[in-house]
Amino acid sequence: MPMIQSPSMIQPSRFLRNALLLDAIACAATGLLLAMAAGPLAGPLGFPAAFLRGAGLVLLPCAALLAWFSSRETLARLAIVAVIGVNVLWIAESIAILLMGWFGPTGLGIAFVLAQAAAVALVTELEIVGLKRSGSDNRAEAVAAR
Repeated sequence: MPMIQSPSMIQPSRFLRNALLLDAIACAATGLLLAMAAGPLAGPLGFPAAFLRGAGLVLLPCAALLAWFSSRETLARLAIVAVIGVNVLWIAESIAILLMGWFGPTGLGIAFVLAQAAAVALVTELEIVGLKRSGSDNRAEAVAAR
């Protein structure tokens, strides 16, 4: 039976797997920091503790999913496109938080938001490069076609 090639499944390159793992570690570290230290960080950053805690709690399941993705030998291309899309949305929302006047962040709070948005942008770029370096998984497609 001939193998069917489809762009829906990929064999993630080592580069992509490392980028996903870096994203997972960053999400976990930031999530834990915000969730566990929301109270002490609220004043210096100028954001409500509930907002910081909520942002941290959102990041923790994301970190787990990214870590799982980084360990897979095959992945749906759409999953990686979704990761990239969510990261771009996170960056846009980070900038919106500063521009829309929803909160009154301090200088340190503005620096924190911009630094984490820049870090997410860097990781997102690494994930894009890693996706481009990944090949389609003909084996998974052949099994699925049976």
